[in-house]
Amino acid sequence: MSERALLPGLATRHPIGSQLPGLYAEDEFTQRFTAGLDEVLAPILCTLDNLAGYFAPPLAPADFLALLAHWTGAPVARPEAVAAAVRLHAVRGTRAGLAAVVRQVYGVEPEIEENGGAAWSAVSGAALPGAAAPALLVRLRVADPRAVDQAALAALVAANCPAHLPVRVEVTASAAAGPGPTAGTEGESW
Repeated sequence: MSERALLPGLATRHPIGSQLPGLYAEDEFTQRFTAGLDEVLAPILCTLDNLAGYFAPPLAPADFLALLAHWTGAPVARPEAVAAAVRLHAVRGTRAGLAAVVRQVYGVEPEIEENGGAAWSAVSGAALPGAAAPALLVRLRVADPRAVDQAALAALVAANCPAHLPVRVEVTASAAAGPGPTAGTEGESW
C-alpha cells in the first residue's frame, strides 16, 4: 500500500454528506456513514486532484517514479533518468546513446571500443575495415572497481546496443577520480 493512503486526518474537498439531499442533512447515522466513506475516498480523490504531478518526474512520489521508469524504459528510477528516457530512445543503438545510458547509471564517461566500421574505397578489392567478427568493449575507469557490479554493467550495455554485437565490459581503477575519455561523436552509430 502506498504511503499516501496512510496520511492521518487527510480531508476530502468534496464531503459526501454535504452533497446529499436536505432530508439526510440532519440524519446522524447517514452523516457518520458518509464521513467514513470520505475517509476511505480522500486518498483517491487527493491522488486524482494531483494526477499531473504524478507524471512529472521531479514531483512524482518514489513508488510512482519506479512505475514511470518501467513504462519509459529508463535505466534507473531517478527523476532525471525518467525525464531523459524519451531523448535516449531517439539515440538508442548508437555509440552516443550507449554512452549516455552508462553515464546516467554510473556517473562515469565510458570508453567504447568497437571493431566494425563503414568505409568505402576507390580501389577495387580493398580490405574491409575492422575485424571479421563484431565485438564491443565498454570500459569504465572508476575510483573503486569493486563497487561496480560487472554483471549489471554487461546487462545494461547489452540492452542498449545492437543485438548482433558480443559485449565485453571492463572496470578498471582510474588514475584520477574524474571521468575517462569518450569515444565517438553524438551522431555516430554502429
